[in-house]
Amino acid sequence: MQTSHEARSYSNFIGGAWRDPHGETLESRNPATGELVSRAPRSSSAEVDAAVDAAREAFDSGVWSGKRPSERARVLLDASEAVRSGLDELSLLLTLENGKPLADAKGELLNAANVLEYFASAARHVGGRIPRYGSSDVSLVVHEPVGVCALIVPWNSPISLLSWKLGPALAAGCTVVIKPSEYTSGVSMEFVKLLAKTAAPPGVVNAVTGTGDAVGSSLVKNVKVDKVSFTGSTETGRRIMEMASVNLKRINLECGGKSTDIIFDDANLELALPSAVWSIFRSAGQSCNAGSRLLVQDTIYESFMRRYRNAAGAIRVGNGLDPQTEMGPLVSDRQLERVVSYIESGRHAGAKVTLGGKRITQGALARGFFVEPTIFEDVTRDMKVFQEEIFGPVVCVLPFRDEDDAISISNDTKYGLAGDLWSRSMSRIMKVSQGVRTGTVWVNRHLNPGPEVPFGGYKQSGVGRETGMEGLAEFLQTKHISLQLTDESERVRR
Repeated sequence: MQTSHEARSYSNFIGGAWRDPHGETLESRNPATGELVSRAPRSSSAEVDAAVDAAREAFDSGVWSGKRPSERARVLLDASEAVRSGLDELSLLLTLENGKPLADAKGELLNAANVLEYFASAARHVGGRIPRYGSSDVSLVVHEPVGVCALIVPWNSPISLLSWKLGPALAAGCTVVIKPSEYTSGVSMEFVKLLAKTAAPPGVVNAVTGTGDAVGSSLVKNVKVDKVSFTGSTETGRRIMEMASVNLKRINLECGGKSTDIIFDDANLELALPSAVWSIFRSAGQSCNAGSRLLVQDTIYESFMRRYRNAAGAIRVGNGLDPQTEMGPLVSDRQLERVVSYIESGRHAGAKVTLGGKRITQGALARGFFVEPTIFEDVTRDMKVFQEEIFGPVVCVLPFRDEDDAISISNDTKYGLAGDLWSRSMSRIMKVSQGVRTGTVWVNRHLNPGPEVPFGGYKQSGVGRETGMEGLAEFLQTKHISLQLTDESERVRR
């Protein structure tokens, strides 16, 4: 296992050039060890404005939107191939900054490469339609790029989620300004280095690092930005929606979740059990679609939970660079404090901790932000731990009676992002999957098979969709062109 790393310093990428920081820098540290991983600019609003101006000039000039779809596709394919070629280096840096196991980091990067490949193909399918109204007139319905797009990316899956935004934006013909998370600036800017080596003209891709208050807010408020695509908390999503009203920007918000994993008594438990464990404890629960509410039918509750506790208790927690590690640390001391406070809230409310419930303070892990896999039982639906997104390795477990009860419990939250459903009964599957108000229902599985399908939420889990052709449509405007095929005098003579 690697134990040391030479910290790297990064600059902003604006108008096709790297611009050294003029002020303070941000430090990214390994959440498993506290080791310094990278430094990046703590950018100001002036640097944000420069990046937006570069993107605006590139868009208005048509150097990107005017290219043939095949040329835009080639850039996306080159970016995908570059990610695959740099897999080992990028995944190492991702693990160092984010803390996730190295195997998971590689999986994230391969997913990003796959997404970029998909949108390279989708770039060739931006079309329209031609309604006919008669022999002398015709209408063209065409799709055009939205314009300058601000892509605000979180730290939990920084490259994968960036590809979800960047792929369709570039395929549509938009120009972009990327704002990485301050916790994962290093790996994000290494990815931007790969993009800089493609044939994308200067100003098409720009990236500015910094905090959300400074860089993120400046991007959203800038009237030269036509669209904001954001992934993060629901609270921040609300603020973005308010700020974006300055010029009625188009917005995509992929926000919080409190997803349910519903397990019926007729499920294949040999598959459902490990999936239910993995869906919440993978990435230490730091995923918007984590199965943080586990609903188990009352007829199998006790037997299933005995196995579930044993499986969760056997998870190997450690440094993501250790090949034996299955669950890494939380990303920061701030996130650690948040998760620990939720655990204490659950205890005080009367929920029973049947596994874990503490920060790990022994041995080498004491230097990092590690929390034990934690299970709450005897939870009631009004508890804070049931209602709010914890974003940590904490699951709330409730028994349910039947399909109606499962639907009711699942829908009893402000969120509606995703969820899992385990059953062999097709009628039960259809009833529950149509009854729960979520953007995605995974049946007898967890997570999407690929970028061909859309992802996004109901209720306060967000606005719009990412991936799939629906994700591409978010970066397109629809225009109607009405054509009169003959001049008026000729039409009158007839």
